[in-house]
Amino acid sequence: MSPAAVEEPLERRAVISGIGQSQIGRRLGRSDIDLTVEAALAAIADAGLGRDDIDGLSTYPGMGSGTPGFAGPTSPEVQDALGLSLNWHDGGGEGAGQMRAVIAASLAVAAGLARHVLVYRTVTEGTAQGTGGRQGIGGMGGGGGGRGVPRFGGFLQWSLPFGAVSAVNWIAMVGQRRMHEFGLTRQQLAQIALNGRRNAALNPNAIYTDPMSMEDYLAARMISTPLCLFDCDAPCDGSTALIVSHRDVADDLDHPAVQINAVGTALHGRPSWDQFDDMTTMTARDAAASMWERTELVPADVDTAQLYDGFSVLAIVWLEALGFCGRGESGPFIEGGGAIARDGVLPLNTAGGQLSGGRLHGFGLIHEACVQLRGEGGARQVVRPNGRSPEVAAVANGGGPIAGTMLLTRGVR
Repeated sequence: MSPAAVEEPLERRAVISGIGQSQIGRRLGRSDIDLTVEAALAAIADAGLGRDDIDGLSTYPGMGSGTPGFAGPTSPEVQDALGLSLNWHDGGGEGAGQMRAVIAASLAVAAGLARHVLVYRTVTEGTAQGTGGRQGIGGMGGGGGGRGVPRFGGFLQWSLPFGAVSAVNWIAMVGQRRMHEFGLTRQQLAQIALNGRRNAALNPNAIYTDPMSMEDYLAARMISTPLCLFDCDAPCDGSTALIVSHRDVADDLDHPAVQINAVGTALHGRPSWDQFDDMTTMTARDAAASMWERTELVPADVDTAQLYDGFSVLAIVWLEALGFCGRGESGPFIEGGGAIARDGVLPLNTAGGQLSGGRLHGFGLIHEACVQLRGEGGARQVVRPNGRSPEVAAVANGGGPIAGTMLLTRGVR
């Protein structure tokens, strides 16, 4: 018997009551705190709240960690800028993917530590990149790099000397293994990028909206075989904010509440980018399985999926891990693009994902899931075959040994 049949998962006591985004652009030249405040105030207003109502704060990753433009402002900076009085706050980069900040907020609300938690994720990687190419770890690779060779510990000491200076190199191994083991083709892989670009054309905030053909995709320069330029997400500037509240506020909202039905946080395999026990699934396998154990819903109930596509092959991994198709069957499932189109059996990444919508590091996918469940997608709004709006959305963040997933529903169940 599943845990959901015995006791209600604590995360169901939480809803996403408000959403907000700042201006989003390739290189905006604005500070991360400026963008964060814009998104936060929009989310607070969307929830029908004031700043004095916010008593919790959560972010990923916090502490200014990572490469330039990656981390966003720290939680103390945001608390100070907004003048918040907090009963609970949290930040950190270690956990079940980027959405660990949302999951932590839902559990804090369920435990009574806070009532309304502001969760944010801000990136300014587009501006930080400047006019050069994308940088690898420690400024290596990507068409430039600093002087000298920095020293690293951990797994990087074994990968950097061999030129694996970026996550694209590590994830390319997943793509190569899938081609070898399951017969995945580049034409099949292309459908993730092509679908995202079609959807981005209907998103006024998307980074790339020009039409893309299969010929365009196949002609793009290779970055790390089998991943080409269009298989890699688009660095940008922007902030996404959510308000996670106790579910008893649902009736007070002027829009449908989005309930957190179940979360997936498991990590059972080795926490390694290159030595996981199954390179074709990585930690998505564990996180997805743990989510389905916490709900009575099944994959067939999902009306739209917003799946992490920092690299296109990660979305393919998530399709299988979440049970939308069988193991090794994702290539044929997405072939031709019909199954994942807005009018397909599983509308995927309806705002363009990160490949065309912009690298908001997974939080843009959470935002879009809420937009779709609330019926606010405009030209890109999903309408199911029976004419109804989406009622269940699956969201996944992360890749490699870092993964988290959530099942969201329209209204409180």
